[in-house]
Amino acid sequence: MEKAFPATVPEVSIIVPARNEEVCLGDCLQSLVTQDGVAFELIVVDDGSTDRTREIAESFSGVQVISPGPLPAGWTGKNNAVVAGAKEARGGWLLLTDADTVHVAGSLARALAEAKEHQADLLSYSPEQIAVTFWEIATLPVVFAELARKYPPSKVSDPASPIVAANGQYILVRREVYDAVGGHAAIGDSLLEDVALARAVKSSGHGIRFRYAADAVRTRMYRNLAQLREGWTKNLALLIPRPGWLAARILLLWGAVWTGCLWSLVEFGGKARPWWSTVLVLAPMYLGMRLRRANFTWDMEVLGALFGMPMFGYLLLRSKNAHRGRAVRWKGRVYGSDRAVAEVSRPSGTRRGMMAESRR
Repeated sequence: MEKAFPATVPEVSIIVPARNEEVCLGDCLQSLVTQDGVAFELIVVDDGSTDRTREIAESFSGVQVISPGPLPAGWTGKNNAVVAGAKEARGGWLLLTDADTVHVAGSLARALAEAKEHQADLLSYSPEQIAVTFWEIATLPVVFAELARKYPPSKVSDPASPIVAANGQYILVRREVYDAVGGHAAIGDSLLEDVALARAVKSSGHGIRFRYAADAVRTRMYRNLAQLREGWTKNLALLIPRPGWLAARILLLWGAVWTGCLWSLVEFGGKARPWWSTVLVLAPMYLGMRLRRANFTWDMEVLGALFGMPMFGYLLLRSKNAHRGRAVRWKGRVYGSDRAVAEVSRPSGTRRGMMAESRR
């Protein structure tokens, strides 16, 4: 059930940048307009959508729908959209969230209380990841396990640690701090705007808090292989230092384990070799244990160990090459060497265009 938002100054301004998000925007907004326990306003920034995104947003009573205007030279579309939303926002806190998220009832009030309790000027949640297709199920555990290894939430939240991370699908930031570090206008050219914003906040001496939050928000980032490939091509080389080196390590580890298992089955067959049987059990278990920190179910971890690790290696190399070639495709736009933007020839609102877009 929808509700009208209070005319008084809200405590939180929710900003949802959206570009061709008709598949998921309705569920996102429904989960947001029914939040309670805190006064808020909801702003959807329609970033040049060619599908029903704007129509869906306008169907929700009390939701303000705006357009960001022309994309400044060198900027990414999302950063331009968030800046436009921030200009309209009146709240003392900003919740920056993506259109592919669904928010648990009461999570906004709890997140605000958590940020205040931990004296965090920026609180970011890593959502529960919903995976449906084969390559989503196999790949996401590997990606998020490696990200958790590189960016442990405890280290990210430690003011003494230089490690910084955030997830752009859920960032709750104090408005005065956001403005003090320049907001998204200061990182307008960044394709990894969430981490860039968190770095600016932490380096300026303000507290940040980062954690996995299945109790607050969930998301289905990609709905097919094409979207998964384009999305992680955009991000991985920016998130992982020396992506080529990690790809080589992952592929060598995966190949050694499964080649050794296959060789042993052929070599020993039914012959009793207790010591080798132990290796056969422990080696695959080691691959599975690498994925435990990713917060996925055991069956997804099995598929990750079998098929996801080589896919992850491929995505690392693809991302490295795309960024080296200075042609990164994202949301129907191609970002070049100077972050100049070229619109793809096929409108992103068409069926084939939507299938080719990557979503976050």
